[in-house]
Amino acid sequence: MEISAAGRLEVRITTADVGKRVSVRSLIEHDAPGEKFTDTVGVLTSWDNGVLLITRKSGESVRIAESALVAGKTVPAAPARRRGPAASYEELAGVAARAWRPVESEWLGGWELRAASGFTRRANSVLPLGAPDMPLDEALDAVRRWYGERGLPAYVQTATGAEGTQELLCAELEQRGWVREVTAELWVGPLAPIADRGDPAGVVLSRQAGEGWLARYQRKGVSEVALRVLESGPSVWFATVPGESAQAPPAAIGRSVVDGRWAGFAAVEVDPALRRRGLATAVMAALARQALDEGASAAWLQVEAENAAARALYAGMGFAAHHAYHHYRAPDVRATGR
Repeated sequence: MEISAAGRLEVRITTADVGKRVSVRSLIEHDAPGEKFTDTVGVLTSWDNGVLLITRKSGESVRIAESALVAGKTVPAAPARRRGPAASYEELAGVAARAWRPVESEWLGGWELRAASGFTRRANSVLPLGAPDMPLDEALDAVRRWYGERGLPAYVQTATGAEGTQELLCAELEQRGWVREVTAELWVGPLAPIADRGDPAGVVLSRQAGEGWLARYQRKGVSEVALRVLESGPSVWFATVPGESAQAPPAAIGRSVVDGRWAGFAAVEVDPALRRRGLATAVMAALARQALDEGASAAWLQVEAENAAARALYAGMGFAAHHAYHHYRAPDVRATGR
């Protein structure tokens, strides 16, 4: 925290610092025999009527009374990375978007409106890579109309926790009653160690998601639209570990998309009865070796915040969180009156 020459803590932020990353210390309990403080680091997304709103890396919004501030300062826009390949949010957002393409899209300034008959939120949400070409409220109304015409709920996908992410937009959406439904993280790591971890001898690679692969995929009843999304991307590969018989579903599956220096992993799934046998590692090793052959050197994947088993697996492979992303759903028009 900021300490003056006289050794006192100082508040060195003002309302002019809205939009900047800050670190503040605030009093959370002022009661004898002592005082208790808490430290908060994140983007200062608003400072109105004596209340600061700070959005943390996780996307959590913290409200702090101005009167409770003990110290505060602005800090660099993003902390130095300690693990994994260096990458900007803009680069990763583009790579992730190309790996899971919608069937239909339209641009609203710097916002891409994406639709795929409701198959996954990622393919049926707005990706704000820049600013819309109109005021925010008008843009959100246009978004609701666009998705409404397709019989879909309106979602906006936002990111937090890295330089160039959308903490301010998160705050604006929350103020307008948009509800965050899902939070996940995008993790990155070096590719070569993944290729060396498992034995890919029993893994079969294909360019298409065949019937066997789809039989293990967690989303049942995959439509033609879903197949178009699954098979979209610059260089897509599907991995399958065959089951015990020709009629049995695969023991494990996975998907990867190679895009320049990046290999993105998804849909790594294992028969529940065969877990903890290294099958997920073998699938990822096979996909990683293929990606290395195509010139990739870095890896990325997306994992939900509540998936403890997957997070432990990926951390052991050398992955680390780069940023969080969230899906905000438009409020019920009837409930808001808009």
